[in-house]
Amino acid sequence: MKKLLAAALAAILLLALTACSAAPAGNTPAPAQETPAAETTPETEGELKVLRVGASPAPHAQILEFVKPMLLEQGIDLQIEIFTDYVLPNTALEAGELDANYFQHGPYLEEFNESRGTHLISAAAVHFEPLGIYAGRSSDLTQIADGAEIAVPNDPTNEARALKLLERYGILTVDPEAENATAQDILENPHNVRIIETEAAQVPRTLEDVDFAVANGNYALEAEITDRSVTLTDENGETVYATEDASGEQAQTYANILAVREGDASREEIQALAEALTSDETREYIVSTFGASVIPVF
Repeated sequence: MKKLLAAALAAILLLALTACSAAPAGNTPAPAQETPAAETTPETEGELKVLRVGASPAPHAQILEFVKPMLLEQGIDLQIEIFTDYVLPNTALEAGELDANYFQHGPYLEEFNESRGTHLISAAAVHFEPLGIYAGRSSDLTQIADGAEIAVPNDPTNEARALKLLERYGILTVDPEAENATAQDILENPHNVRIIETEAAQVPRTLEDVDFAVANGNYALEAEITDRSVTLTDENGETVYATEDASGEQAQTYANILAVREGDASREEIQALAEALTSDETREYIVSTFGASVIPVF
C-alpha cells in the first residue's frame, strides 16, 4: 500500500513540474533582471574608437577636453594623456603608444625629427603662444641692472626665440646669421646680463632666483605666473606686455600643432580631431579662456 501511495505522489509531482515549464510559445516571462536591449549608438562603450593624444596640461589638455564631446558624437573616445616635458610625448607617439600629440610648434618638431630620427608630421596648426618676459627679482626692463640674470628655455628653437625677444626690447643683440641662436651667439650685451639656460618647463620656477624669465605661454599658464608679465609703455602711451608679436609671420611659424606619425594624417579619427580643434566653437573657447596668452591661428 505504501509503495502504491509513493508512486502516485511522484506522478503528481512530475505533472506539476511539467506544467510549470510548458508556457505557450511567445508568453515566456522575462527574467526579473532583464531589460530591453539598448539601441546601438556611437556612444555605446563597445562601439567607440579610442584616440589617445598626449598633451601639456595647459592650454593643450584644456582645449582637448573642450573638443572631447564633439568627438564623442562621432563615436570617438578621446583619451588625453598629460605630459610635463617636451621629449616623452614625441617618443611615445613614435613608438605607437599615442595616436597624436598636441604640445609643440613646427620648428621644434622638425629639430626633434632630425636629432632623434623620428617620423612625425603636423596634421593641423591650432594656436600660437607668444613667449613673454616675466618679472622675478626685478620688474622694470627699462632700468635693468648691470649683470642681471635672465632665465630662458634651453631647447634650440625656444632659446633662439627668447634671445630674439630680449633683442626686441634692447637688452642684447644676437648674431643674425645664427639659425638657432644660443647665449654663445650674443654679439652685444651692454648690460652684461647673464643668460640662465633652463629646461623649458622649469623656467617659471626660477623667478625667485633671477631678475627676469622668458617663458613659454603654456608653462606660464600652468605655473600661474601670468600676473607677473612685464609691461611697457609703447610710443602711443599705451601699456603693452613684453611678448612676441602675435600678429605677424612668427605666429604662423611657431603655431602649436597636432602632431601624428607619417601616414596617419588621413585617418578618419585624426581628421575629426583636427576639424574639432580648428572649429569656430574652439576659436571662441580659446579667446574667451586664455586671452592674449593663447592666439588661434585658424
